Formats: sequence, structure tokens, C-alpha cells
Amino acid sequence: MASSKDRQRKLARAKFDRQMARRAVRERRRRRVLAGGGIALAVLVVAVGGAWIGGAFDKDEKTSTEAVDVCLWSPLDKSTNAELKEVGTPPTKNLPETGTEIMTIATNQGDPIKASLDVASAPCAAASFSYLAGKQFFDNTDCHEILDIGAVHCGDPSGTGQGGPTYSYYDENAPAQPEPSASASTGAKAAVLYPKGTVATIGNPANSNGSQFLIFFKDYAPTTAAPKYSIVGQVTGGLDTLAKMGKIPTVADNAGDKVKPKEKITIKSLTVAADAAAAAPSASAQS
Repeated sequence: MASSKDRQRKLARAKFDRQMARRAVRERRRRRVLAGGGIALAVLVVAVGGAWIGGAFDKDEKTSTEAVDVCLWSPLDKSTNAELKEVGTPPTKNLPETGTEIMTIATNQGDPIKASLDVASAPCAAASFSYLAGKQFFDNTDCHEILDIGAVHCGDPSGTGQGGPTYSYYDENAPAQPEPSASASTGAKAAVLYPKGTVATIGNPANSNGSQFLIFFKDYAPTTAAPKYSIVGQVTGGLDTLAKMGKIPTVADNAGDKVKPKEKITIKSLTVAADAAAAAPSASAQS
């Protein structure tokens, strides 16, 4: 489920397999009737069987507008991880797969941070953010780490790096990794995989995203293979607030890593809404 196209291909293949199985059953039934009936009956059955095989009575094809799963949410067991928070799961069908949405993060560090969520490239991540925001999941939580890769780590109510909802979902829209030692051997500058302002989901291990996310306050250009963070959006407002967060000194956390902000970074509220600017018709369209 690396992309919307992959999911669509899998769903189309599953539908095709169901149709072929039903048609095989119908064909066997038709042959039994032919073996025991007269010529007139056989001709009639052939005609009806042909219609069957041609899909005239195929219920799947008649209900081709039936909603299909856009995202799948893998359940997580709270009994094995007390840091998880039970909030149910987002819907799997009738989710947006195009356009953008606006995520607004109000913190104690200054003006709100606004980010454009790329629904087309990361529909499941966008759906999860929207669902959790509707549950006030992120409200009054702390961004518990400032990482040396130039990113603020948020979205874990427990502040331990182990928290999140009782579901996970697959990676989406992860950038291609650089070839090992490619820049070192050629002297070329490493490519920026996560530009300043990038919003990306983070899960450990891979394909286990939940609620945790990174906001990069500077460009990140790894020279070696790096964790694949799925890009879900880009900051469009509040870059000064983000820069201020990146300058906060860090101290050792409980594990001894110097990543804990010396000054609290608290998310007062996080909301997701439709992108009004993107939805509004252009001036030329109105004229």
C-alpha cells in the first residue's frame, strides 16, 4: 500500500478474481444442464450461459459505484503498550484522495504554524491527521524532542516516543534514498530529501505510522541511508515560530540522549480543515 495507485491495482485485481470465480461456477452449472437436457433446452441454456459469462448478471459490475477501501488501519494492542490511546479508527471508505487540506498548529511558542497537507500523495496520513484532530488527540501535548537532523518531534501524548492511537498505517510518499557514499565518492553535494518546513510522519519500525510527526526547521540532506519519513505536507505559515523552536537548547532525556527541549513546546490545539483557497474557483473561471 505504498501509493493510491498500488491500492487501486490490488482492489481491481481482487474484483477481477471474484468475477472469474463466479463465472467458473456458472460455466460448470451450464455444462451439467446441457448434459441432461434436450437440444431446445440446451440452446436456451447456451444463450443464458453466454449472457452470464459476458457479465450480464454480474452484480459486481452493476454496483461498480460501491465505495471501496482507500486506507487500511492495522489494530494495535493497548495491553502490550500502555502508552497507546484508544480513540477508535478512521473510516476506510469515502476518504479524500485529491487536493490539499490545511493543518493549523497553535503552540506556546508564537504565531500558529500552518501546513498544507498533500492529500493526493498521502491520503491515509492526511485522513489520520484529520481524524485525530477531530478527537482533540494532539491538544495540550508536548513536542518531546528536537532532533539533530533539524526537526521537531511531536504528536506523542505520552512524550515517550512510544505513544499514539491504537492503530497504525503504511508509509506513503517517502523520498528515494541516496545511493550509499554517492556524494562522498563524487564530491557532489547531497540532495535535500526533506526541505525546511516539511511535515513528515514517523513510525518505528517502518510502515507503522500512528500520530507522531516531524516538522523540519532546516533542510535535511542525508549522505547515507536514512529512515524513510513519509512526507505529508509543507509549512506555509509560521516559519518564524518553527525557527524559534529549532533554537531551543536541548538536555538529556530519560535515555540519556540530548534531545529533550529545555523549554516546553506545547501544542495548544491542532486542527485540520479543507483548503478554502484551493476549493475556490479562479477569477477566470468565474468570469
